[in-house]
Amino acid sequence: MSSAVQSKKVRPKPYLQPEYCKGCGRCITACPVHAIQKTGEVNPDTGYIPVSVNLDLCTACGMCIEACPEPYGLHPDDVHYHWELQEPEGPTASQAAGRPAPKEVPAQRIPLPPTEPLMIKGTYASAIGALLAGCRHFFGYPITPSTEGAELMAKVLPHLDGAFLQAVSEVATVNHIYGCGGAGKPCMTFTSSPGFSLMLEGISYMIGAEVPGVFVNIMRGGPGLGNIAPEQSDIKLACRGLGHGNTHAITLAPADPQEMLDLTMLAFELSFKYRQPVMVFGDGYLGQMTGKVCLPDHMIQPGIPDWAVYGDAEHRGNVIVSIQLSEKDLEDFNIYLNARYQEMIDNEQRSDLFRCEDAEVLLVAANTPARMAKGAIRILREKGIKAGLFRPITFWPFPIQSLLPLVSKVRRIVVVEASPGQLEDEMRLALSHAGVEKLPEIRHVQRYGGILPQSEEIAEAILGMEVTA
Repeated sequence: MSSAVQSKKVRPKPYLQPEYCKGCGRCITACPVHAIQKTGEVNPDTGYIPVSVNLDLCTACGMCIEACPEPYGLHPDDVHYHWELQEPEGPTASQAAGRPAPKEVPAQRIPLPPTEPLMIKGTYASAIGALLAGCRHFFGYPITPSTEGAELMAKVLPHLDGAFLQAVSEVATVNHIYGCGGAGKPCMTFTSSPGFSLMLEGISYMIGAEVPGVFVNIMRGGPGLGNIAPEQSDIKLACRGLGHGNTHAITLAPADPQEMLDLTMLAFELSFKYRQPVMVFGDGYLGQMTGKVCLPDHMIQPGIPDWAVYGDAEHRGNVIVSIQLSEKDLEDFNIYLNARYQEMIDNEQRSDLFRCEDAEVLLVAANTPARMAKGAIRILREKGIKAGLFRPITFWPFPIQSLLPLVSKVRRIVVVEASPGQLEDEMRLALSHAGVEKLPEIRHVQRYGGILPQSEEIAEAILGMEVTA
């Protein structure tokens, strides 16, 4: 008599794919033995809190699998799914969809005939510089003392097949620039200190998404609404507070209407070179003062970058985004950003020197206060004091490379500014990073609240320092 061994089929236990679990809790309710609990930890790939399954308690009843609304969340452990992102073999996704691969349409440099100089104010000069740089899209919200630049763009752009949009706020403005810059179009805004503060979040998003755009900030007195007089108290925002996260952007500091035009044109060039926002920081006087401005010998006809989300067939596969949910991916992106910032530091420092060849007292000033400092130098020279001016044209990166040769030759540095030491802080930090340990005496002449240091005031302060030295 033979006996047959009857095999018993083993029911599979559940297998969890954490990246597909949204933590809805239906499986927790369905489990009769309480073998499923929430982990309490966010999955970095999804942003959800998945569950965990205690297989020692599990009776393999399958009720959790039935309750799970996600087709790949909980499933029998004898069925596994594996996915891995790989580079596609053969045709690209764009080509497979019948779209040509994105390509760059280069910008064109168009010669201009010689013209007579213009007598215009700083904001007008900046607007003309933007037009010559190929900007045909403007977004902004009026704020004194920068509004005249926006007004000129509103008058001119409709005649150039351009677009002027008065946004509902500064927050809306920066997001319009995000979208237009993401399409590869040169675009800009004019604003002033309170408005610029409202744009900082969007600027961080633009940096994270590598989107170009130009922001002309005509600094005024603060904090709060302050007044509409000139100040330089936004330097800290440009250099150390440009939105959340690891953010830096080239910040240009013109000193007269001619530089308002020239540096605005340069801002568009640098913005597309590095795929980053670029700032042009003037003060309230510089925005309003009238000066002689010569037009350049060329203008720019913009092209279409290969990365642009332009909307045509060639660029339809492009995506611009600033989110990196994986910690490792975000770290890698920040490493890439740091390398890009270093490239800017190495190549984009700009400064101007005045009477520095034999200077013993070095004045450091930017924007309109630099013009006041030049007047003070003439007074000091007449009194036998060899004074010179070091003028940063980039607030960030601070032009330390051209300052270092002067530091060992002068006996005193005097920082002249319309702020409580923000320019001086940038200079001191740059000197520290450069490893300079032995410094000359550093003093300052500061005014606040919309009052600029005057030439006589600067000269008198330095003469007083000479007496007490």
